[in-house]
Amino acid sequence: MKRITIGNSALTASEISLGCMRMADLSKADASKVINTALENGIDFFDHADIYGGGKSEEVFADAIDMNPAIREKMILQSKCGIRQGFFDFSKEHIISSVEGSLKRLKTDYLDTLLLHRPDTLFEPEEVAAAFTELEKSGKVRHFGVSNQNPGQIELLKKYVDQDLIANQLQFSIMHTGMIDTGFNVNMTIDPSLDRDGGILEYSRLNNMTIQAWSPFQYGFFEGVFLDNDKFPELNKVIDKIAADKAVTNSAIAVAWIQRHPANFQTVVGTMNPGRLADIAKASEVSLSREEWYEIYRAAGNQLP
Repeated sequence: MKRITIGNSALTASEISLGCMRMADLSKADASKVINTALENGIDFFDHADIYGGGKSEEVFADAIDMNPAIREKMILQSKCGIRQGFFDFSKEHIISSVEGSLKRLKTDYLDTLLLHRPDTLFEPEEVAAAFTELEKSGKVRHFGVSNQNPGQIELLKKYVDQDLIANQLQFSIMHTGMIDTGFNVNMTIDPSLDRDGGILEYSRLNNMTIQAWSPFQYGFFEGVFLDNDKFPELNKVIDKIAADKAVTNSAIAVAWIQRHPANFQTVVGTMNPGRLADIAKASEVSLSREEWYEIYRAAGNQLP
C-alpha cells in the first residue's frame, strides 16, 4: 500500500482510507474482520463522523478491535463534526462536545484528525478557532481539516485558526468529475466549463491540502453505483477491459483512476465486505497510463474540447 503525506503535516497514511459510515450495521465479529482486513492490506486510516449510525459506528469500531493503546498506535483515526438534526453547527460548544463524544465512543484519548463536516453558513470563525486551540492544547486532536468546502470558505477559516488545515473531503469519482471538468473547458460556454467549486482542485494543490475523495463508486448524489450498472455500458466495458489487463477488479480500477491524478488524492472507500476491500486495496499496485486514464474519462461520457 502506497503511503502519502497528509497536507503540510508530518502525518503519513495509506492512500486508501476505510470509511466507517456503514459499520453501525455490523456485528462485532464482522466489524473486526473488516478492520483487520484493512490493516492486513496496508490501510491504516479510518474515517468516522459523529453522525454515522448516530454514533454507533464509532462504538462498533472500538468494540470490534477491543480498543487498547497497542492497537491504537497502529491506526490513524479521523472523525468529523458539524452536522446535526436539520441544521449545521460549528459553534465552539458543539465542536468540543462532539469530539468528547467521539473519543468516548472510540475509546481513545485523541483523534489524529478532525474535519468540519458540512459548511455552516452561520458559523463564527473566532469560535472555531477557539475550539481548535482548546482541542489541540488538551491533546485531544492533533490535526484539523474541513469537508465539502470551497476555497473562499477555507480562506475565511484560515484567517482565524492557528492550525494548518491539512485535508478537505470532497465527492469525486469517475462519474463525479466537476473539479477537473472545468480545467478542460476554460473560457467555454458549455455546462462542463461552469466553475461550481471555486477551483478547489488547483487551490488544494497550491496550498498542499490533501483531497479525500468520498463516494468513489457513486454517480450523482447517492443515486447509485456506476460499476456493473446497465446505465453505463461503455464505461463498464472500458473499465472491465483494463481490469482484465491488470488482473484486478473493476473496483480497483475505479480507485486507481482517482489515485492516478498527481494531486495525491486519498480515496475513502466504504465497503464493509472484507473480500471486496482486499480487492480494492490492490488499486495501490495499479499504474494507469495517461492513455488509459483519458480513455476511462471519455467513456464516462465526457468530451475533450
